[in-house]
Amino acid sequence: MNNSVTNTARLLWAGLRALLVLTVLTGVIYPLAVTGVAQGLFGGKANGSEIKADGKVVGSSLIGQSYNLPLKKGQETPEPDLKWFQGRPANGLGTNSVNTQYKLILSGATNRSGDNADLIKWVKDAKAAVVKDNSVNGYTVKPSDVPADAVTSSGSGLDPDISPDYADIQVHRIAEKNGLSVAQVQKLVDEHTDGRSLGFIGEPRVNVLELNIALKELVAKS
Repeated sequence: MNNSVTNTARLLWAGLRALLVLTVLTGVIYPLAVTGVAQGLFGGKANGSEIKADGKVVGSSLIGQSYNLPLKKGQETPEPDLKWFQGRPANGLGTNSVNTQYKLILSGATNRSGDNADLIKWVKDAKAAVVKDNSVNGYTVKPSDVPADAVTSSGSGLDPDISPDYADIQVHRIAEKNGLSVAQVQKLVDEHTDGRSLGFIGEPRVNVLELNIALKELVAKS
């Protein structure tokens, strides 16, 4: 009887020691080590790839933002603020109708096939809007000039980047709306165009948030 109690106590103590050791290792030491390495080697990415302007965080380089005018009375969809570079459409995001206590960032694709009537209409309307908005005095955008990313949303609906082609056709509008020269704005786009990752992965891209922050700074100096 005494041996049985002793053995049980010994097993319980061994199990408790194992629990304590594993808790410290996996619940304290390992997370601290991983966090330390992440902060030391990849601080920016570990903290959400934050972008700062005027000393405060204004967004993330991984999440696209909208640049729209305030809603007018009776409007359901805001109009784009054409003094800023515009990102890709976000038709797949929908609205937060479940938890309205919080302002959530929604993510999602349109889930429409290539021959879907809604998708075709969205693309045609988006192309017409891009042509109309970016055609200014002395510069006309042709429908054939409009790149695919200007009229289609990404799989997440939150793509932070646009193609250099889409940025280029916005240059004349941006220059006119902000009282800048076309050369100044084009230089800005060129400076914020990133090439393919490792030289062969993906496509050249322009981060819209970073570009608009640089635009704001340029306008302030002019």
